[in-house]
Amino acid sequence: MRVVVAEDLFLLRDGLVRLVEAYGHAVVAAVGSGPETLDALLIHRPDVAIVDVRLPPTFSDEGLQAALAARREIPGLPVLILSQHVEQLYARELLADERGGIGYQLKDRVLDADQFTDALDRVAHGGTALDPTVVAKLLGRPARVDPLAALTDRERSVLALMAEGLSNAAIATRLFLSEGAISKYTTSIFAKLGIAAAEDTNRRVRAVLAYLDGSGG
Repeated sequence: MRVVVAEDLFLLRDGLVRLVEAYGHAVVAAVGSGPETLDALLIHRPDVAIVDVRLPPTFSDEGLQAALAARREIPGLPVLILSQHVEQLYARELLADERGGIGYQLKDRVLDADQFTDALDRVAHGGTALDPTVVAKLLGRPARVDPLAALTDRERSVLALMAEGLSNAAIATRLFLSEGAISKYTTSIFAKLGIAAAEDTNRRVRAVLAYLDGSGG
């Protein structure tokens, strides 16, 4: 895969580059600011980008905004966002895109090379990869209306793992069920949340958004 790395801290940026290359991928650009990130994404159009939320010059949300701007120009451009802490506003803004190929991981996950590169691979192939801590934070906020009220406990468990970006096969392994059973659960979840048939990745993201937004549509 061709990868763009956007991180302002040199040691972490260098570490990410070495990690990505160690797994056989090519880093086509390694940058450290918001403007450089947007330029690199539009010029190189990578298979996936690793982008820190906070980048110079203001260290607010330049990385996220650069990623969103690039995805507006290149719909579905795969982006894995890194953050030091769970920032719900940023995670929700990223998820609102609904086109798949997105991830939000905490920086300490980089320490687990296999887990991090697995998340990177899922994003590159159009899936989602949400850090379990991010999912817990997002799904833990009180909702005025619970769109999951109609779901069974098992369906809720499947949805939680779906939100982490796991495939049906991975969910089946985690829950000790068959992949066919998980397929039936996901179909039921979509139906109960009122999510019409569409491209599968899109439906999976919308299932998570339905809870976060407090509505079933």
